Amino acid sequence: MKNRVFGKENIKRTCMEFIGSFLVAIGIYNFAVNAEFPMTGFAGIAIILNRLFHLPIGVGTILLNVPIALFCYRVLGKRFFLRSLWCMLLSSVMMDYVAPFLPTYNGSRLLAAICTGVISGYGYALIYKQNSSTGGADFITMAIKALYPHLPLGKIILVFDLLVILLGSAVFMDIDGLIYGAIVSYLFAVVVDKVMYGVNAGKLAFIVTEDGRKISDVIDKTCERGSTLLKATGGYQGEDKDVVMCACNNKEMYEVQTAVKEADPKSFVIILESNEVHGEGFKMLQFGDEKK
Repeated sequence: MKNRVFGKENIKRTCMEFIGSFLVAIGIYNFAVNAEFPMTGFAGIAIILNRLFHLPIGVGTILLNVPIALFCYRVLGKRFFLRSLWCMLLSSVMMDYVAPFLPTYNGSRLLAAICTGVISGYGYALIYKQNSSTGGADFITMAIKALYPHLPLGKIILVFDLLVILLGSAVFMDIDGLIYGAIVSYLFAVVVDKVMYGVNAGKLAFIVTEDGRKISDVIDKTCERGSTLLKATGGYQGEDKDVVMCACNNKEMYEVQTAVKEADPKSFVIILESNEVHGEGFKMLQFGDEKK
């Protein structure tokens, strides 16, 4: 138990959660609050309920959180739920007791919207990458992601936030708030997707050569990446060819390209962008506890 608590992976995860919570607090408290952007998530819904039915905001937030938390506890699992409670507490402490010591931005609302979307988006992405959340609306987006893994997380968040912003703008009749809120939500979604899925993004190379085994060995010696040999036939002369397929990150691909050209100057190399790569050497994102 002690090794698991103080293990390298657990310490790294906790550090990322601290950094993520700090960035979330900065983005919201130091940039968004003074700019008076419409709130998203459960806080935004609670404010709307307060305006329509005079329900206290704190009570409304609790009433929204309890049933969603219980539902997502079953969908996402106990460990995810407990980590989310920890990050919820951590981000709240950062918001109330750390961010106020830093200067707040009182300039252009557009610049404030950009900073809010980018900074808080990066912070939330660091938390999400640890297979955790900050509770509230995050429970809903994470549950949807767990049930429909093919949907990009940033797009799920964007749709939910835009719905809350549209509802809030209709209630408060604030068109400028709607525009700035949409900017924040869009930037937030883009940053979350780039940070989370960029970890598995890279390059995919197809190398046409007469000696596939030699090129495969060169790739293994250069960056210790595996490769796949495909048989092919030249379209002009009909000669037998090998196609070596290899996936790696951007830095490794440059090294592979250089080494392949040295080993076989006549080789034909095609390099493509790959949005996600899963398998040995690449980290796969997880949402919720593993299903047994």
